[in-house]
Order: sequence, then C-alpha cells, then structure tokens
Amino acid sequence: MVEVFVWKTLLNKEGDLIDPEETLRNKVVGLYFSAGWCPPCRDFTPILCDFYTELVEESEPPAQFEIVFISSDKSSDDMVEYYHDMHGDWLALPWTDQYKHDLKNRYKITAVPKLVIVKENGDVITDKGRKQIRDQGLACFRSWLEVAEVFQNFKAS
Repeated sequence: MVEVFVWKTLLNKEGDLIDPEETLRNKVVGLYFSAGWCPPCRDFTPILCDFYTELVEESEPPAQFEIVFISSDKSSDDMVEYYHDMHGDWLALPWTDQYKHDLKNRYKITAVPKLVIVKENGDVITDKGRKQIRDQGLACFRSWLEVAEVFQNFKAS
C-alpha cells in the first residue's frame, strides 16, 4: 500500500498530515471511494465505522487494517463536513489532491460507494469490500488477511 501513496500525504480527522509509508506499512488497506451527497454512501459509512471500530480500535492487538477515504464530494468543505460527521477515525486523501483521479482510474471506480481492499503494494484483494462487510461482518477480514499473507510469503521466497 505504501507504493500507492509514495510521495503523497494523507490527513487524519484532526487535519494533521500523515506519512502513509509509516502508517500503512504491513497493513491491509480499504480504499473507500465515497461522497456525502450520495445516499448509499451515507447508508454504508456507519456500517464501515462499526466494522473499523471493532477491528482496529477494540481488538487486542489491533488488526493490521487501515482505511483511506477518497472523496467524490463537490467541494473541500463538503468533504470535510462528511468526513468529520460520519466517518471513523481513519485517514483521507486531501480533497485538493488530484491523485484521486488516478486512483479512480487504477481501481476502475465508476460509482460510489466503493470499498476496494488492497495489499501493501496496491494489488487488489477484492473490489467487493462493501458487500463482504455487509454479508460477512468481521469474518471477511480473515480472508483478506490470508490473501495478503499468501502474497507476503510468496514475495519473501
């Protein structure tokens, strides 16, 4: 995942600039393409918040998982309002960063919401993260992790 955000800076909810190389290293990452004007996004975001809280904030040790919000909001103010009001304590690509268009192209995003689960190198584990969370709950993380670990073991050999 670090490779996807090389030379980029992410934000946390406090507005602090975050180095993705340090924060995303050795993690499975959910790229959450979403927007506040989108009713299905506003429906799924609280479910994703609960999933993230249980997996990362309430697990001991915390799961090696992070979310990066990539906004399709119409303005920076809209993004900030939606991010602060509805999102979990995860990261976001700044609204002004045009790299969001490259990410949408790379991951073939044609509609929101879309949760693409990726390995550390940015390769897709699944582009059906939203459906899997709805259908399987926390159990889907184990299957994502298995795919990522198989990849890591293959890379190390």
